[in-house]
Amino acid sequence: MAKKPKILPSMEWLAPRLRLSRALSLAGFFGLIALLTVNNLLFADLHGARPGVILAIELVPLLLLLPGMLMGSARAHAWTCFVVNVYFIKGVLAAFDPARALFGWVEVAVSLLLFVSALLYVRWRFQYERRVAGEGLV
Repeated sequence: MAKKPKILPSMEWLAPRLRLSRALSLAGFFGLIALLTVNNLLFADLHGARPGVILAIELVPLLLLLPGMLMGSARAHAWTCFVVNVYFIKGVLAAFDPARALFGWVEVAVSLLLFVSALLYVRWRFQYERRVAGEGLV
């Protein structure tokens, strides 16, 4: 039995959602970088470790995704959804430590914003590209 073709949303519906999800994902991405930087340089008790080394280790995954995020690549946004889970878990673990609870909950909120907005951007971007290619017109 043949599958019923899915009707894609209209271009007018997709375009503003693409812009909003991209803006939110970039805000979450740079917000997470800023949060990690400020926390490690000003507030974190690193027990004698060098803040620059710890910061570099925490920022390497995000910096690898930076060019794709700036270009608006759907693939980079999809990979960001995978990578940001590490920061979400790190934030949850920090949230249960009374000394780092505020940082932990802020990290959870920012990583959740980044995950959801990047995921929606990927979905709507692929729908938009399929619509541009002429698919889904009924």
